[in-house]
Order: sequence, then C-alpha cells, then structure tokens
Amino acid sequence: MGLSRVQAVFFDLDNTLIDTAGASRLGMLEVIKLLQSKYQYEEEAEIICDKVQVKLSKECFHPYNTCITDLRTSHWEEAIRETKGGTDNRKLAEECYFLWKSTRLQHMTLAEDVKAMLTELRKEVRLLLLTNGDRQTQREKIEACACQSYFDAIVIGGEHKEEKPAPSIFYHCCDLLGVQPGDCVMVGDTLETDIQGGLNAGLKATVWINKNGIVPMKSSPVPHYMVSSVLELPALLPSIDCKLSKSA
Repeated sequence: MGLSRVQAVFFDLDNTLIDTAGASRLGMLEVIKLLQSKYQYEEEAEIICDKVQVKLSKECFHPYNTCITDLRTSHWEEAIRETKGGTDNRKLAEECYFLWKSTRLQHMTLAEDVKAMLTELRKEVRLLLLTNGDRQTQREKIEACACQSYFDAIVIGGEHKEEKPAPSIFYHCCDLLGVQPGDCVMVGDTLETDIQGGLNAGLKATVWINKNGIVPMKSSPVPHYMVSSVLELPALLPSIDCKLSKSA
C-alpha cells in the first residue's frame, strides 16, 4: 500500500466492524421463542420485543445514577406491563434481558475478511478502536468478538467525560498513538457521532460506512468519503494518503 502521510485509522465498532444490529435481532428472536413456548405469549411476544427495541433506541444512560443491567431489565419490565397489563414481573423481565444479551454476544464476531483487513492495515498504520457506549456493555462486546489484538489502543466513550462527537475524545486518541489529528482517518457508520466527531476534531478524512444506501438529510454532517462496506477501506486509503501529501 505504501502510505506516507496517513499515520492512524480510528474505527467505530458497532455496525462498522461487527454486525451489532443483526446480533440484536437474533437475540430478539430467541426471546420471542421463549415467550411463545414457555409463557404462551403468542402475538404479544413480538409486540413486547418491538417495544423494547424502541426503548433501546431512545435510551439515555447515566452511569452514576444506575447500572446498565438495571436499566435494560426495566425496559423489558415496562414492555411486558404495557403489553400484558397487570403488575410488574421483574423475574420474567430478567429472563428476557439475559437471554437477549447472551444471544447477541454469541453472534458478535469479527468476520474473517475483516480480521484479514485489520491485520494488513496494521502493517502500514496504527489502528485504534473508538466506540461510544456504556463501559460494561462495550467491554463485553470487545471480549465477545476478541478484537483486542488487532488494535494499538482501544477507547470507550463511557470511560471518559465526553464521547463522540466531542473533539476531546479524538484528541485523547491522537495522544495515545502519538499522532496529529491531521494525519488520522475516522471510519464509522454513524454520521452524527463518527463523522461529525472526526470533522469537529479536524481529522484529515472521515469515511462513512453506508451499508444500506441511506440518503442523508441535508442537515447531516458531510463525510469526506462514503463506502458501502468497511472492506473497501484499503483500496480507498491510497487516495486519501495522496491528498494528504498534496496538502502537506
């Protein structure tokens, strides 16, 4: 590849390197089976899971006020009560939550072609994993997909005062690797955090992973590059490196 100016690449984790959304769907399917077979929740099972999915998408987690296990068990408890009525059923909520969680962790894996890509890239540049989210949740994902050995450093937003898109966490990443923002590339699937954060911090390039061909809103952050798969990155980096060299 022969890169001369790009010194580091920051990768997002969820839905960039691992299929978190797909793993979560498989977890929901297992809960539906449980509710239908063990508790005879026929139509209600899917409704409960849909409600939990909405709650997860709107989740606001404050680690100093509660733990992620309590919060997410409460999502299930509320969804069951809203669907079935009656009093809260904490025991059933816990059973659903832990089944969903364990199933999705089982399916959070690094694909072989992603492993190969990271291995080859690391011969050329420093690699850093930068992921938002609760410390416990993200550490469990990292452990499940066994990605630690592919990176020079791992930074979890929930372990810092600010997460993406705050510039501070990107500067922290640069300090860890001993590089300047202008020599780094951010790769991720979320415009509002990965791309906006890279722009805020003055990284030389941002690469948006747009797997589903989404047309962004006019007000959305504009990435420098867009690809449909993270596996397209190695072919793109020489072009980014060339532009860096010309602007140096």
